[in-house]
Order: sequence, then structure tokens, then C-alpha cells
Amino acid sequence: MAQSGETPRRGRTAPSQVTATLTIPFVGEVTGLWEPADAERTAAWQLYFQLASRVAVVPLERDEGVLREALSSLYSLYDVTRGILHEHGPAVAPPVPPGRLTFGVLAMVTLNRVLRPLLTVWHPKLAAYEALRPDDQDPVTYERAWPEADELRRQLDATREALRSLARTLQQVAGVGDLIDLPVPRPPQLPPQLRPGSGEGGSDGTPPADGGSSA
Repeated sequence: MAQSGETPRRGRTAPSQVTATLTIPFVGEVTGLWEPADAERTAAWQLYFQLASRVAVVPLERDEGVLREALSSLYSLYDVTRGILHEHGPAVAPPVPPGRLTFGVLAMVTLNRVLRPLLTVWHPKLAAYEALRPDDQDPVTYERAWPEADELRRQLDATREALRSLARTLQQVAGVGDLIDLPVPRPPQLPPQLRPGSGEGGSDGTPPADGGSSA
């Protein structure tokens, strides 16, 4: 299995070029043709792996999740993305004509137009509110009572959609399967005679205590 810093084996589905799209929250889209070099494919896998393994790309429902956790995940993603750019250097940001994109361009747009606007506004806002939490109130209940919680969730949803649009492009370039929208395994099916209401066994589907024999 490929580790986060390794290049995945390139399968037949890895295209030589893709039409890359990155959604910028409340602004629009960046779209262009991307013809990735090998270094860009490696970088695409590394960033895709990071996106797939973070809470930042998972929907955050009103009564679940923690806003602080989501913001912290995005904050660390900012540093990780900069680290990938630093690791690969100019190889992932070659000069290209207008209408073309590179890993470097997409990564920098993600940093400066997607992550930075959210973090610079909402990280200090939430920190200021957290600093006022009474000692006798648990953090989750206190956070959910924040008057600005719903607006932050709206901003996080928009950022999540932007990151998912980036992830779909990175997935194509890396030539790997979908690691974000994974199918949820279904529980094993009971045999018909053991299903509730089957007429055999107790009302909960279990065999009668005497093994089913009559007195």
C-alpha cells in the first residue's frame, strides 16, 4: 500500500491531462487544463491523502461535530500544503500559458483564496468566545450556544465543497480510487428463520428456550 509520501502505482485510469476545477467560496471557480508531470502526480497523491483523512472534508451537521476541531484541521492542512510545495519545489509549479494550471497554482489558490480568508476571520473569533467559557460548562455545549456558530458552519460547508472539488481533481491526477466517499458496509443479514417476526423463536427472533420442542 502506498504511504502518504509515496507515488501510487499509476493505473490505466490516470489521464495525461485533466480539466481541473477549484471552487472558491462565495466567489466562483478556477478552471483550466492541467498536464501533470511526475512530480505533480506525487504531490497530488500526498495532498489527496491529507484531504481524504481529515474532518475538513466531512459534512458537519448542526448537532454533531466540533467547530474547533474543524478549524484546527483546516489550520493544519494549511501547513501541510505549504510543506508539500516546499518539498517538491519548482517541479510542481512550471511556467504554463494562460488557461493552463499546475499543482503549484491550485495549491496556492487553495491557501490564499480558500483557507486563509476563513482562518484569519474565524480562528480568532472562536478563540475569543472560547476564552469566556465558564469553568462549569463543557466545551461542546458552550460552543453550540455561540450566536455565530451557524454562520461558521455555513462558511465551513462552503470551504468543504471547495476542498472536495480540489480532491476530485487530485484523485484523477494521482490515478487512485475514491478515498473520501467510501461505501458504508451493511450489517450481515440474518437467516430468514432468525429474523424478527419470522414466526419461529421468540418475538425478538431468538430460538425458544426449550429448543422449539413441545411439552
